[in-house]
Amino acid sequence: MHRRPVGCPAHGTGYRPGMADDAAVGGFAGRLGAALQEAGDGAATLAFDAGDEHLNPAGTLHGGVLATLVDTVMGQAVRTTTGDGEVPATSQLTVTYLRPGRPGRLDVRGRVRTRGEHLTICEADVEQDGKAVAHAVATFALLER
Repeated sequence: MHRRPVGCPAHGTGYRPGMADDAAVGGFAGRLGAALQEAGDGAATLAFDAGDEHLNPAGTLHGGVLATLVDTVMGQAVRTTTGDGEVPATSQLTVTYLRPGRPGRLDVRGRVRTRGEHLTICEADVEQDGKAVAHAVATFALLER
């Protein structure tokens, strides 16, 4: 899945060759420790190892961490579809928390559902030990750089 999507320039502001090979994710999600596993064809996958520092006072994974992960994976999925000068920006994010996350590995998958001229609709899922932890839907505005 390390390929450039059809119609996506290799040197646009979004996708770049080897993007999934970098493993490092920038910004806040990168500081949390999220690692990009795959990206291409309107989809992306992150891996995240939740530690005690990511827990809330109840001892479960903080909801803000989950929101960051789904927002990031969907943004990565959108970037695989952008061209030169297009920058995705989250304009709406809805997260449904299905069960408490715990310390350990989480797998985060995002995909583009609908790609329009100015807006893109995505969805993402977070799983831990094969069980659904969260589901998210987001709208991304495609801004010109």
